[in-house]
Formats: sequence, C-alpha cells, structure tokens
Amino acid sequence: MTIYFYKVEEPYGCFSNFSPHPIQIDGWCWQTVEHYYQAHKFVGTTDEALIRTIKNVSTPMEAALLGRDRTRNHRPDWEQVKQQIMWRGVLTKFLTHPDIQQILLNTGEDVIVEDSPTDYYWGCGEDQTGENHLGKMLMNVRQHIRQHLAQANCKLVDR
Repeated sequence: MTIYFYKVEEPYGCFSNFSPHPIQIDGWCWQTVEHYYQAHKFVGTTDEALIRTIKNVSTPMEAALLGRDRTRNHRPDWEQVKQQIMWRGVLTKFLTHPDIQQILLNTGEDVIVEDSPTDYYWGCGEDQTGENHLGKMLMNVRQHIRQHLAQANCKLVDR
C-alpha cells in the first residue's frame, strides 16, 4: 500500500513539516520542522537576521514564504546540506513526539509519499513524477527508529 500525505488536517498530516509538533535542536525551540528548515537557509549569510524572524513567525506557511524569498541570500552550500538539515528536523520530530512516532511505525513497510502538487523535489508533484525525498526520508526515519528500539530492547534483555 502507498500512504499519501500533504495537508496537516488530512490523514497522516502529522508527516507534514507544517504539523504543529515543536522540536528543540541546539538549544533552540522551533514551532515546526518547516520553521527549522527554512531558517537554516540563511546560516552564515548577510541575511542571517532572518533566522530569528522565521523562528518567531506564527505559522509554518509564513516561515516557508520567508525561506523561499529569492531576493534573499541563501547559504552557498544549501544544495549540499539541505537533506542533512531536513533529516535532523524530521528525525527529532519523531523522536520527540511518541504519538506520531507510533503512527509512523504503524505504517509497516508501506511506501510514504508527500502528495505535493507543486514540489517535485520533496514531494511527488502534480503528475507523480517527483523525487519524493520527504517520503523517502520518512521511511528512513521509520527504519532508524525501529533499529534504535530494537537495540534498546536488546540492552534490556541482556541485563
């Protein structure tokens, strides 16, 4: 089976980076993974002041709009680091919130697809030909958590 997600209010909406699941990384609390991800486009740039602005905006859509502003200076290594930054945010989200971690684990081996009609990198795009990197990352997070839980259970048994 394939699980499609996109909007927060729809089934599996907790998989969206817009879902209201705060994360804490490096002493900073981010309202959503989207806030975290978009802010990191400006680390070490002349627009670095935008990081605090993005961190403090009310909604993930506002964070996304600020982060996608092409008139701003994104970090030059963004294409090289964006997957690592997304991984850290998504993994932290699912390790922090046991309720949605269980939803992710309950997907079994199902394929997970971000059904974004406009995003052909993180999602599948309107015609389903996109790269679906967010869906693939969620499946990798699912596997990572399973391995982590299995190791923890082995340690308990070994005692």
